[in-house]
Amino acid sequence: MGKQIRNLVFIVDDDPDDRQIILDAFLENNSDIDYIFIESAEELLTTLYDDKTNLPDLILLDLNMPGVLGLQALKEIRENKTFRQIPIIVLTTSALDRDKKLSYELGASCFLTKPDSFKKLTEIVNAIVMLWFFQADNI
Repeated sequence: MGKQIRNLVFIVDDDPDDRQIILDAFLENNSDIDYIFIESAEELLTTLYDDKTNLPDLILLDLNMPGVLGLQALKEIRENKTFRQIPIIVLTTSALDRDKKLSYELGASCFLTKPDSFKKLTEIVNAIVMLWFFQADNI
């Protein structure tokens, strides 16, 4: 048997504390996933364009970041045929219906508001892992 293909997640958030908390929630659930921290939407786009052979299996995208907003990055990714198949979960502090509606219109796979507790975040991350990485194993 060959080595299992790694599951690569881009965690895109300008807040270093949020990035670490999200990573910690993933690590509570599963260690078979690799993570890359990305601090802005611009860096996300640059990373995707610079290395098209190492695309992520999932992008967790914050909306409210300085410079290019998450929604702009989402739109650009969905308009690019090389990247459009990558699942993108918007994970943001926003609970605005407008942001949720726009995220789905622009092609988000899922829209989640960041919870106010680590326990709830861990539960959300566990659901993400089950849905996007291990669903086939449980059918």
